Amino acid sequence: MSDALLPLLIAIPLLAAIFPLLFGLRFERVGWPIAMATSLSVAGLAAGLAWAVSPWSGGPQRFVHDLAGYPAPYGIELVGDGLSAILALLISVVAVAVLVYARTTGPDSNAFYSGFLLLTGGLLGMALTGDLFNLFVFLEIVGLVSYALIASNDDPRAAYGALKYLFLGTAGASLYLIGVGYAFVATGTLNMRDMAAELAALGYTDPLVQAAFGFILIGFMLKIAIFPLHTWQPDAYTYAPDTISAYISALVSTTAAYALIRIAYDVFTVDFFAANPLITDAVLLVASISIVVGSLLAALQTELKRVFAYSSVAQFGMILAAIGLQSETALFGAVIHLVGHGLMKATLFMGGGVLASAYGARTVADYAGLAKRAPITAGMMAVAGLALVGIPPSVGTLGKWFIALGAVEEGSWGVAAVIFISTLLTLTYIGRLLETLYFNQPAATDDDGDVAADATDAVDVADDGSVVADGGSNRVATERIVVVVVLALSTVALFGAAGMFAELLDPVFGRFFQ
Repeated sequence: MSDALLPLLIAIPLLAAIFPLLFGLRFERVGWPIAMATSLSVAGLAAGLAWAVSPWSGGPQRFVHDLAGYPAPYGIELVGDGLSAILALLISVVAVAVLVYARTTGPDSNAFYSGFLLLTGGLLGMALTGDLFNLFVFLEIVGLVSYALIASNDDPRAAYGALKYLFLGTAGASLYLIGVGYAFVATGTLNMRDMAAELAALGYTDPLVQAAFGFILIGFMLKIAIFPLHTWQPDAYTYAPDTISAYISALVSTTAAYALIRIAYDVFTVDFFAANPLITDAVLLVASISIVVGSLLAALQTELKRVFAYSSVAQFGMILAAIGLQSETALFGAVIHLVGHGLMKATLFMGGGVLASAYGARTVADYAGLAKRAPITAGMMAVAGLALVGIPPSVGTLGKWFIALGAVEEGSWGVAAVIFISTLLTLTYIGRLLETLYFNQPAATDDDGDVAADATDAVDVADDGSVVADGGSNRVATERIVVVVVLALSTVALFGAAGMFAELLDPVFGRFFQ
């Protein structure tokens, strides 16, 4: 019955999205408990799926569920294996963390929590579907809800960021759909497994097959935000509410990158890349440019959200490079880096949101001396930032190491060099942030000239259980700080999880690289 977990993981958040609006007609602020109960249920189901497909369960390591009982290729398949289980678990864990963070920071409308659950369901659908058109449906759900949530900020610039994302996101989804249409014309099927067999029989050098992959690739490059198709991302991340920035930065592009990995290796397979060396070279070239330019642009920013947004352009460039390398080692690093990136960006955006709420800090200069006022939050942001650089022991080290090692094994020394250069540039802007936090003079002092106390150490406890930053302008709930701590420490704890990832992914990679 483990295959029943697959439709439940998608259906529960999608159906639960109705209830915040429905019960909101009679009750106020009912959205959060509904969203939290749903997300905890989904997290439990995702953990169950991860266990079911693991080698330690003793059962089959791949589950397929035919929706409504219609078998492929006529029906829609949902697929659970080590790779999709990892993504489902990441989505559910981050969703719970964001909800804990959102309890006191908002947005607190019931409509927000309905959108949140729709977004969660769409992301899980992308992770679990085995049908290319069904993937488009979930891609559109994720896109439409993301546009609305970004625009929910009171800042009028949020509407601009959402509109920009709408135009480019719709273009990306349309290009993907055109690619799927070409693939369908060539093979007569939309099921991923069937299409893989039909493409192999048709031949990977067929112009229709090449065009299909090209459109799908460019569509996902827009969704993932690969340079020069990244321009929607900085405005979307910067102007969205802090809670939304944390959620979409951790999961939306991450899940799109996962989908590209799935299509590239489960549908087109490594044989497609071997038969089309020019496409492989183009992928590696674009990925390398995205890595370097994204890192450079991040180093030039002054607003913290933009720093992290451009950083994502570089990080996802590494994922794209791993796809083009056709290396099992590099792809293993890419999967770890996807998980690590989700956790690191969630930590950094949430930590930034805590300091913005308490002290109004939005730019790097605003962070001067805040480590003395907010030692715990600043320390956890430092941990996540160093993980982003790739300093051990951290999950960021593992991802970069295996991608670079895969590049060396394949003789792609240029890609390995680009990753090294990007690491130095990442150290530049993270080092600047840490210097500002720990060594620059505080932006403000109290009347006696002493540095104001932080929300995490010297605080006044409010009646509602939150804490008041002595030097800040607003209350900061304790659980927001706890979430930042837990996520930051998880980026360190996963440094020792390479063996666990390898065992989960071994059957999947055995199929990819057979």
